[in-house]
Amino acid sequence: MLNHYTLLSKERTIAKPGFNRWLVPPAALAIHLCIGMAYGFSVFWLPLSKAIGIDKAVACPTGSGLMTQLFTQSCDWSVSTLSIMYTLFFVFLGSSAFLFGGWLEHAGPRKAGLVAAVCWCGGLLLTALGVYEHQLWLMWLGGGVIGGIGLGLGYISPVSTLIKWFPDKRGMATGMAIMGFGGGAMIGAPLADFLMRHFATPTSVGVWQTFLVLAGIYFIFMVGGAFGYRVPATGWKPSGWSEYSSKKQSLTTTKHVHLNVAWKTKQFWLIWGVLCLNVSAGIGILAMASPLLQEVFGGHLIGLNLSINELNADQKKQIATYAAGFTGLLSLFNIGGRFFWASFSDVIGRKVTYFIFLSLGVLLYVAIPSITHAGNLALFVLCFCIILSMYGGGFATVPAYLADIFGSQMVGAIHGRLLTAWSVAGVLGTLLITNIRDYQLAHGVAKADSYDITMYILAGLLAVGFILNLMVRPVSEDKYMSDEELARERQTAHDRVQEPSSTAVTIDGSATTTPAIVVLLAWLAVGIPLAVGIWITIQKAIVLIH
Repeated sequence: MLNHYTLLSKERTIAKPGFNRWLVPPAALAIHLCIGMAYGFSVFWLPLSKAIGIDKAVACPTGSGLMTQLFTQSCDWSVSTLSIMYTLFFVFLGSSAFLFGGWLEHAGPRKAGLVAAVCWCGGLLLTALGVYEHQLWLMWLGGGVIGGIGLGLGYISPVSTLIKWFPDKRGMATGMAIMGFGGGAMIGAPLADFLMRHFATPTSVGVWQTFLVLAGIYFIFMVGGAFGYRVPATGWKPSGWSEYSSKKQSLTTTKHVHLNVAWKTKQFWLIWGVLCLNVSAGIGILAMASPLLQEVFGGHLIGLNLSINELNADQKKQIATYAAGFTGLLSLFNIGGRFFWASFSDVIGRKVTYFIFLSLGVLLYVAIPSITHAGNLALFVLCFCIILSMYGGGFATVPAYLADIFGSQMVGAIHGRLLTAWSVAGVLGTLLITNIRDYQLAHGVAKADSYDITMYILAGLLAVGFILNLMVRPVSEDKYMSDEELARERQTAHDRVQEPSSTAVTIDGSATTTPAIVVLLAWLAVGIPLAVGIWITIQKAIVLIH
């Protein structure tokens, strides 16, 4: 076992008096912006689908199944087979967060962040090898399984730490970090596209070289983020802040529930269901955003009263440009919603915030078919932008929701268990929207009308979520740890009690001894790439707005 003299031990990450807590969010962002590239992996599917043929895909023999594509070196993979990696990402994200959340609380965020960097970047290296050797199973193992484990550890690594540093702004703090996960694809996808074009040759589509470069860049940023983590000493609080006077809602507790108890309570499973249903409703839309807009509005996007099937190849390319702008616009609202809604939840409370997500979501989904048939493109786009803002907001708000109900001592581990809801939703939401669409098309429903039933079903899911959220109540007194149990847990977690002589950091950071230039540089390191990614996405979205 690592002792307190080792560089990665939790004791070495306990902040000294005067540490500026605003250094922790950029450390979290450095990791989340890297692992958030999982959302942008679709940029690789088309190039990889012609990795052998280069200009045109080499089709596998008729009747070839999945096993053929897993091991073949003589024909190209299909996009549908490649995209299974996307599902693996989120299945193993939830699974690893479930399994290793308790370990993270005891080992500390630095060690967890470093393991996440090794898994995510090591997974990219194995994926590069899989592309180079044209072995799909190696790509699934590297990117999907090992990379997915890195996603889970990287995703939950800052949650408990941020909530303890910002007890006065729980939602805002987790919103800042989780915003990075939504924004990772904004940076990574354009960068990957540039690298693939740079490395492309007459004999290579440039994908394996791109994976190598991305692995190197991400490793540097993730290691930097991991070593930037600091945890507050037990008992630390912002000066002038009181956990008792700051309670804004009856659900907020000042006590703590152990992980082994929390995940067996009805409150945990109610919130699990709320998150699963909210994510299921949003993630399918996110996955199908581009074809959804093209198939629903078709030629109307370019001023022609034609369905998508009536357009020629050049016209379809034109509407694909608008669809890319639509996808970019949804990404912006996905990211902005993570920060806005999580921060707003600090004011109105977490339960009320979810009531807004679920009730407003129902109204929007029910209204969309009518808006579509009326041909109101602007209102259609606005509805989905609001929906995606609440999709992202649900992710960013839930850690603070858990901390309110179960306390902050083991919230990172409890959040890890809850993320299995994401794994289920990642499969459920995507299969739901694609299978219903395919079923309707197979039965003669026009493409423009094939999403109507889906919208009503998604509204139904959110209505069920509304009822589950209504049932959330504070946990009973017997579920909280006693003072003796809490002391033992803090000893196991290698927590150190705040020294009485230590100066508490003020809410605005004015009492810190950390040089302001250090804080500025830390924020610039993550802020500049994020700003570039947002600007690129805005440029794409402007096409649709025009």
